[in-house]
Amino acid sequence: MQTALVIGASGGMGYALVNELVSRNLQVKAFARNKEKLVALFQHHKNVEIISGDAFNEKDLMRASKDVDIIFHAISFPYQDWEKLHMCCVDMVINIAERQGAKIALVDNIYAYGRPSTNPVIEQVRKEPQTKKGKIRLTMENKLKISNVPSLIVHFPDLYGPNAENTILYETLKNVAQGKKANFVGSMQVKREFLYTVDGAKAMVELALRDDTYNQNWNVPAVHPIAGEELVKILREITGYKKSIRTVSKGMIQLIGLFNTSMKEVVEMLYLTEEPVILSGEKFEKEIGALPRTSYRVGLEETIAWMNERALKGF
Repeated sequence: MQTALVIGASGGMGYALVNELVSRNLQVKAFARNKEKLVALFQHHKNVEIISGDAFNEKDLMRASKDVDIIFHAISFPYQDWEKLHMCCVDMVINIAERQGAKIALVDNIYAYGRPSTNPVIEQVRKEPQTKKGKIRLTMENKLKISNVPSLIVHFPDLYGPNAENTILYETLKNVAQGKKANFVGSMQVKREFLYTVDGAKAMVELALRDDTYNQNWNVPAVHPIAGEELVKILREITGYKKSIRTVSKGMIQLIGLFNTSMKEVVEMLYLTEEPVILSGEKFEKEIGALPRTSYRVGLEETIAWMNERALKGF
């Protein structure tokens, strides 16, 4: 039986990866800094070993990665810390994986693709990111490729799902679930991709458990692109939400960014709400099989239900 380590297990995709690995009867080590959150998320899984630690502490990572076959790198950081922390973290993970004889599966986004010249975007397209954060993600990718560690890089669009709190759609969903005034970032008319984390985890674990998928890039698209107005319509039907939803424009975020460092860092990525990258899943479906494709209605229903359940438990 293979053993997997998920670094960043308390995040949205990390949580989905742990659940998917457990569903396949693998032994899983769930690693993150916050032990209390790890316990809340995974205490009922008998195949999950909870390990709290610091991803920048060599001893912590060595302890966590002992006897593992695959390291899922699912950790991320606040935008303002990307340049400082992401490079150090990927260097640490590569070093640990090489010493432990493990493979690396990197949870990646679409930033390195830059502005799309054509859609859908295939894995072989030349990456020319124009943003600072896109260049950081491309540097991470290149570090993996020149290392001696077998690795696979999985590109996901914007995410949503249970426990996916650091996403562009999370605040919208949370406020709708709570019956509060909600905002939606970007145009309500432009069709973009939002991937259900459960689908992303299914696809990524399938890739990671094969031997012939490493040292490659893989795109995992959403079920289909969708406009904000259609998402909101589905949310209203699911929840009965009646309040208006305000569109948050680039100008509004630029103004907030004058006083808020985190929001200032969001601005450069807002081109994706106007010129979205739409991923091609052709390679996956040709070489692996059908992509997991949960409908937006079902994915949103399950996400809202998870939020409501957590709220009832006081989380």
